[in-house]
Amino acid sequence: MPGPPARTAAGAGDGTAAREPAGPAPLGVERVPTHHPEVDALLERLADVDHLAADGHSEVYEDVHRGLRDALTALDTRPGPRPPHPSHDHRS
Repeated sequence: MPGPPARTAAGAGDGTAAREPAGPAPLGVERVPTHHPEVDALLERLADVDHLAADGHSEVYEDVHRGLRDALTALDTRPGPRPPHPSHDHRS
């Protein structure tokens, strides 16, 4: 009496064997310079994900997000009132 059929990997032998997942590949997303050096550096940092596996993307995205948030916060920071210039003092 023959035993149970031998188990084989899914698709083995029929040309549809499971393939290894493709490695990281650039997405081809164009990054347009903003001419703000800090922001441009952060946008260039996004290119790092082109060479990382998906599980490494979140660290880069969080880093860039934090940097952009800080840059925007800095724009909202208004300098305090300026002290009057001595030559504009009209008191006599």
